[in-house]
Amino acid sequence: MKRFVIAGTLVGALAFGGTAFAQAEKPNQPPPPPPPKSGAKTADTQVKKTTTHHAAGGNEQAGHTAPNPQPGTTTDPNAQATALVLGTVRIPRAVKADGKELPAGTYQVRLTADEAKPDAKGSSEVLERWVEFVKGGQVVGREIASIIPQAELRMVQKDRAPAPGGSKVETLRGGEFLRVWINKAGNHYLVHLVA
Repeated sequence: MKRFVIAGTLVGALAFGGTAFAQAEKPNQPPPPPPPKSGAKTADTQVKKTTTHHAAGGNEQAGHTAPNPQPGTTTDPNAQATALVLGTVRIPRAVKADGKELPAGTYQVRLTADEAKPDAKGSSEVLERWVEFVKGGQVVGREIASIIPQAELRMVQKDRAPAPGGSKVETLRGGEFLRVWINKAGNHYLVHLVA
C-alpha cells in the first residue's frame, strides 16, 4: 500500500510540476480563441468587407472626395426670363447704382433679361438679374436685383413685405444702404443701393 501512495504522490508531483513549468515558459499569454462554428464569420472576413466598403465609396470620412447629393430645398425658380416693368419708386436721396451716381427722384424700375451670373455656388442665375432705373424714357442707372419667390421669402427676409403689386424704399441699419423692395407677380425683387 505504501507503494501506491508513493507512486500516486510521485505522479501528482510530476503532473503539477509539468504544468507549472509550461506556464513559466509563456508568461501572460492569453488562451487561443475557440475554433469558429460553421457559418460564422471570422475577424479577417469582417475586415475585408469593411475595406471593400471603403474602397467602393462608402460615406465614411476617410477617402470621401465628392459631396453627397442633397435634396432640393426649393422648387425650380419661376422668375420671368424676359424684360418686365416692376413698378415706380421714389428714391429720397442720391445713391450709387452699379458704382455710378443715381440722383434722388422718382423712377420706373424695369427688370431686364440680363442675368447677373453670380459667383456664389448654388445660386440660381435666373434669380440674380439686372434692373434699370428709367426716368423720362432714359435709363439713368442699373443695379443687380435678387429675386425671391414668395414661397421662400420667410427663409430670407424677416421684415414686413410690401403688399402684392406694391413697393417700399427703406434705409437699412447703419445707413449704408438703401433697399428697394418690390412685390410683383408672386416674386419679391430686392435691390440694394449704396447710400
